[in-house]
Amino acid sequence: MVDMKGFPDLPPLWLLLFMALAWGLARFAPLAETVDPLLQRFGMMMAGLGVAFIFWAAAWFWKKKTTIEPHHAPGTLIVEGPYRLSRNPIYLGMLLILFGQIMWLSALTPAILLPFFYTILTIRFAIPEEIALADTFGDEGVAYLEATRRWI
Repeated sequence: MVDMKGFPDLPPLWLLLFMALAWGLARFAPLAETVDPLLQRFGMMMAGLGVAFIFWAAAWFWKKKTTIEPHHAPGTLIVEGPYRLSRNPIYLGMLLILFGQIMWLSALTPAILLPFFYTILTIRFAIPEEIALADTFGDEGVAYLEATRRWI
């Protein structure tokens, strides 16, 4: 894993970085650029859905009184709400936000960022969190991991 000393390794910061990169690619290297109001509305809807998904998932952390920090040990196994649909609804929401922004920008070039952002979320956050769930909650954590998809 890459040494990130001094960098606050948090998913929202990665999202902001990728959103800035998407803007830069659309602005300075647009490929198949087209301004389509329908596509832009679709992008805003996807980003809005992503924000809603994040708030829905984050509310469960507050409700269960456990940490939302990705590098801290989980205090509670959350299997309700959006966690019935996905083990990573917050990260899924972030992917939807980036996808929505890319649609709103109406340029094809930033689409190359989606698989890279997905990979970072998976390797840096999702997999270590799954290991922590299995270590912390044992058979109950493993059963949840086996019964619920990582993304959707």
